[in-house]
Amino acid sequence: MHTEQNPQDATASLDQAVSENETLAAELDQLRATIVAVREESLRERAELDNQRKRLVRDVDQARLFANERLLSQLLPVFDSLDAGIAAAAGATGPLKDGLDLTLKQLLKVANDNGMRMLDPVGETFNPEYHQAVSQAPAGKAAPGSVLQVFQKGYVLNDRLLRPALVVVASSD
Repeated sequence: MHTEQNPQDATASLDQAVSENETLAAELDQLRATIVAVREESLRERAELDNQRKRLVRDVDQARLFANERLLSQLLPVFDSLDAGIAAAAGATGPLKDGLDLTLKQLLKVANDNGMRMLDPVGETFNPEYHQAVSQAPAGKAAPGSVLQVFQKGYVLNDRLLRPALVVVASSD
């Protein structure tokens, strides 16, 4: 038995096959585009996670550097009181003055070990970032713009100013 295929049926089958092929090609292109989009999104998310990790590390480092800022700031009046006591006992000798000196040195060492340093800028050039001028005085033998006297010492914690030094600056007159 021999069956002949109608040319219209063959054309319809061919058209259907071409249509299915085009549909599959379109789906394949769509899937490729989806894969590209998923890869790009994955890369963006990976970069965002990396940035968050770096930010977190930086924030933790900053927290470590300045964890004692509040405590050390509250100790500044203690440093000032000890300085005033030592200045008042300038001509005296004995265990009281020695005790004040030793106490101040120990406190300064603890503060220094925690990243704090004292600003006592007598003779240095005036720096508005670290010094606050309260007055000017004739320069005399000092260079104009230099610090002649310190009324109150300043303090810096890990390069962050806690309190500026209150100073008298040599005028250029």
